[in-house]
Parts: sequence; structure tokens; C-alpha cells
Amino acid sequence: MLLASEHFSRVARGILLFVINIFLLTPLACTQDNYEIQVYSSEATAKNVTMVELHSNFTVDGSKQVINGVAATNHAEHETLEITHGWTDWFETGFYVFTSIQNGDGWDWVGDHIRPRLTAPESWHLPVGLSISQEIGYQRRKFAEDSWNYELRPIIDKKLGRWYLDFNPTFDRALHGLNTGKGWEFSPNVKVSFDFTKKVAGGFEYYGAFGPVSNFDPISQQSQQIFPTIDLNLSPDWEFNFGVGVDVTNSFDHLIVKCIVGRRFSWGRKPSSAQK
Repeated sequence: MLLASEHFSRVARGILLFVINIFLLTPLACTQDNYEIQVYSSEATAKNVTMVELHSNFTVDGSKQVINGVAATNHAEHETLEITHGWTDWFETGFYVFTSIQNGDGWDWVGDHIRPRLTAPESWHLPVGLSISQEIGYQRRKFAEDSWNYELRPIIDKKLGRWYLDFNPTFDRALHGLNTGKGWEFSPNVKVSFDFTKKVAGGFEYYGAFGPVSNFDPISQQSQQIFPTIDLNLSPDWEFNFGVGVDVTNSFDHLIVKCIVGRRFSWGRKPSSAQK
């Protein structure tokens, strides 16, 4: 066990140094807004388990016209397929396919992202759950101001009795597009939920977009979305999340309904009931 732990520590340190070098040296980007609306938990997908999720987001009240070359979002349905596989108990890789359905414009492919993630193992006995996610990908110019994006997302969470607290202090940067000159931008995500029963939890999720780290945008130009949500834990193999989000600032997308349905597939291993 000691040798395995030392091997993991060496590998983890190497990967974390690689992440830090990317963070410091590479000009990077923004997440894919309103395609995958989720506050990540720290727990990685278990080894030999594949999670398949469908993210369905409908913009009830959004932009009504083309803005900076980006198509209107009012009454747009965004469908995202996410496939995540656990290679070890501390490393997973997720892959996304973004699509958009709009009146008069049919069903379009928007882009793809890939997301490797490291998580601190339970053997470290940390007081909080801790992991770090990277996400990089492409989206068509018709649907985003920036065609290539990068995101660095630390994840910190804690279970306190029937309460669950989760914080994602996310940093992102445009690789190619209109916002490459803005540098790193800060987009914090927060989730607070309470277990009403063993199977039903309710709470809220918060998604912010403050603008460049060096000089936050004025409040009127920021995005501050609040989603009252419900989570169902009906089976170790399934997940369900539903929320209705309101932007309390002056973002173009004022009202969004989101739903996540996920199914785990275990290849020779039964997933834990606590596994996200």
C-alpha cells in the first residue's frame, strides 16, 4: 500500500505541475454558456465506470437578435451529451457534444469539449473534498464569440450532516475569438443543498461571470444566475437534477430551465451509492 501511495503521489505531483505550467504560460478561455449548467462535485467517476449524461437546457427568455455574430438564444433548446469515464479512482476524462435546436434553424452541432480531472483520494483524509478540472474545446462561431476556450476549475465541497456545500472558483480564458485580449476571467459557481430524504435533495445553484480577474466588469455587464434546484438519488446507477434559473443582472439570457439525466455503466465494478 505504501508503494502504491508513493507512486500515486509522484504521478499526481507531475500532473499538477503540468497543470500549473499551463495555467501560468498559456493564453487560455470561457466555458460553453448554457450548454452544460452544472456545479461539479469533487468525487471522480470510479475506475471502470462510465457516466452518460444528457443536459437539456431551454432558454425561456433570451436574446432576440444576433449579437456580435452569435445567434439569438430566445426559445433555443440546447442538448448536450456528456460521456465521462473513470480510468482510476482519482482520474477521469469527460467528453462533450454540444447541440442547439432553434425555430427556423433546425438542429445544429455547436462544438465539442474534453475535460480531464484529478481528484484527491480518500486516503489523503482531507477535511474537504478536493479536485481540479480542465476543459478545452471548440464551438462554432455562429454560437459563441470565441471559437476555442479553456477552463481551469478547482472544486471544493463538504458534506455536513444533511447539508451539502460546493464551491467551484472557475477561471477561464479565450484561446481564439473576440475575447482573447481579456485575459483570465473569473466565473464562480456555488451549490448549497439539503437532504429532505435519502432520495430527495433541494437547494440552489449560483453561476457568476465577473469578467477579467484584473478588473471585474461593472455589475450591469456581469452575469449572476440563480437556480433553485432539486436532485433525486433514486438509484446508484442514475442521477437527476432539475432547476429553473433567473439572471438577476442584465445578461441576455434571463430565464433558463435545465435538466440533467445521467446513467452509470459499470464495467466489472458496482458503483457506490454516493458516487455522483
